[in-house]
Amino acid sequence: MIQNLIDKLDNFEHVRDAIVAILAAETASQQALAIAAGKDPDLWALTIYAERSNPWEAFIDSPTQADPIVNVWYESSTANPGASNSIQRQDMRGVFNIDCYGYAQSLETEDGHAPGDEAAAFTAHRAARLVRNILQAAQYKHLLARDVVNERTITNVSAFQPAQQNSSIQQILAVRLTLNVRFNEFAPEYEGEPLEYLSLEVLRAEDGSTYFVADYDYTIGD
Repeated sequence: MIQNLIDKLDNFEHVRDAIVAILAAETASQQALAIAAGKDPDLWALTIYAERSNPWEAFIDSPTQADPIVNVWYESSTANPGASNSIQRQDMRGVFNIDCYGYAQSLETEDGHAPGDEAAAFTAHRAARLVRNILQAAQYKHLLARDVVNERTITNVSAFQPAQQNSSIQQILAVRLTLNVRFNEFAPEYEGEPLEYLSLEVLRAEDGSTYFVADYDYTIGD
């Protein structure tokens, strides 16, 4: 039986949470840098979620929501047997998706009509651009610690339109960034008892061959 309570998060959870924390910290930092540069900080604002199935519902519930929504979610992990061991450490290739949602309302302007779907696409693209640059920055090569994450890279970027009840939602567009992360997972090891006493014997035939006896008491001197 396993000796201790398994009371921890696995590293795929830590990696997901690190992605969320990095994006949250950097969007705030980028807004501050934008203000210092005399630019509109709203263009660097993101609303970050984790493991939401329908994060875009915030746009429907609050049509004035203007900031792009970013949802980070874990998809899968695959072990690399050649770089793992069967006891304690598994070398994993994990897939994490970062979905960037943009929303805009159609408006009448002095020049005519400003379509909301076009503005939503540009907003989603802007969010994806910001996310990609943050996560691929040199500072975040290992996301967590070197002994946990070996490497990370965005391997795919694709646009899609969210759907609700098998129909597309107008004026909401999204871009998905697929982040591949190589990281270590660890499992409990057996914790042995300290050796207290060892008795050894080497016995051979009665023709003059060696006969050896040795006893070691490791408790002496404790």
